Amino acid sequence: MGILHDDVVIIRQSEREGDPSVVTVNCPDKTGLGCDLCRILLFFGLSIVRGDVSTDGKWCYIVFWVVCKPTPSWDSSRWELLKKRLVDACPSCSSASGFLYYPSELHPPKPPDVFLLKLCCYDRKGLLHDVTQVLCSLELNIKKVKVSTIPDGTVMDLFFVTDTRELLHTKGRQEETYKALEDIMLDPVISCNIEKVGPEITACSQASSFLPSAITDDIFRLEISNELPSVSSNEVSVMMDNTLSPAHTLVHIVCQDHKGLLYDIMRTLKDYNLQISYGRFYIKQGRKCDIDLFIMQADGKKIVDPSKQSALSSRLKMELLQPLRVAVASRGPDTELLVANPVELSREGRPLVFHDITLALKMLKTCIFSAEIGRHMIGDLEWEVYRVLLDEGASLSISGRKLEERVWKLLMGWE
Repeated sequence: MGILHDDVVIIRQSEREGDPSVVTVNCPDKTGLGCDLCRILLFFGLSIVRGDVSTDGKWCYIVFWVVCKPTPSWDSSRWELLKKRLVDACPSCSSASGFLYYPSELHPPKPPDVFLLKLCCYDRKGLLHDVTQVLCSLELNIKKVKVSTIPDGTVMDLFFVTDTRELLHTKGRQEETYKALEDIMLDPVISCNIEKVGPEITACSQASSFLPSAITDDIFRLEISNELPSVSSNEVSVMMDNTLSPAHTLVHIVCQDHKGLLYDIMRTLKDYNLQISYGRFYIKQGRKCDIDLFIMQADGKKIVDPSKQSALSSRLKMELLQPLRVAVASRGPDTELLVANPVELSREGRPLVFHDITLALKMLKTCIFSAEIGRHMIGDLEWEVYRVLLDEGASLSISGRKLEERVWKLLMGWE
């Protein structure tokens, strides 16, 4: 017995503005599927206000109630694109058989091609965010970036990107990108070109693998001193119970809502190789979230080891208290903004972080002198670190604390 391809993902759009749309996914199960779906919804700018998950270990049924903040005008093509991306993330229906349950593990997908987009143009406030927004709308995923301002008022942007549509090698797709970038420029573009690059070029473009201790102390002070920024929520409760189910451990979470909350929970469980058999998520009045998850280990057993329970509970609390790290540091006469987020074990990064950083700086009318994205191993986790050096003049007009709070609030969806 099978399921029609169009029925794998069904989207029922809301009829009134402000009401949630309903996304239903019905497909074979795999560990980490919930994380992959939540990452896609986050990339499309959707917030999950309620969710239900159930699976028998082979087939899963997931329902998300989603809203977009701020509310944009979504046409039918945008919803169709979302549906296509969600379907692409689901295992094929044939994988529900016992013989080919995880075909993607037997034949891992080829890594996407990486392209270098070189853009030279005249600088202005908000330019980097506008360019980033264009690339995101075109489904070009920014893997690395190097931005530098030249004294003559021009800027050279180097974006290493992958194309979700896998068409950037074609002339038509490149011309579409050029046209979209030209449309946001106030002055003519000096030069813009796109070329495919090999792994050796990508490796040479890596940010420095060394982070000064002053930077790691600034960003990772949560783990060092257990102190949270004043703008962080410290109300997180994680409780585990093995008495309510003979085969599952119940994880009950109460916390404040933030942008990507369910993604942060799902990616943590995915990294621990834990499977959700049943789950329910909803937001109460006052932006408080209540989550119940019945989970099991890869061996099909509940979590009974107290040390494993403690490790999972601590990790969930850490991710929900501070899913991203934000710090402002003085580098001599200059000011540097640093943002870091953990990378999934699958090497997927958190969507739209650079987009939101540049948006916050644009809203603050703060100019960017240079920017860099790199990945670094700190402890036993890989982190994506964003380093943004602010324009010398602009950096004097706003306090470091205000800058840190505004960026943090926007990243958390609290503005």
